[in-house]
Amino acid sequence: MQEIAILACVECRRRNYSVGKRKKQNPGRLELRKYCRFCRKHVVHKETK
Repeated sequence: MQEIAILACVECRRRNYSVGKRKKQNPGRLELRKYCRFCRKHVVHKETK
């Protein structure tokens, strides 16, 4: 079953994305390189609580 994970930009700390995540397959926190519209560049986004 999927759970919603919210991703925040590492540089500006804004919460830009929400993605579906399978807890059994990925028990750790997500880290994805995505576009931040506030920084106007591709930055690493980490999963928040």
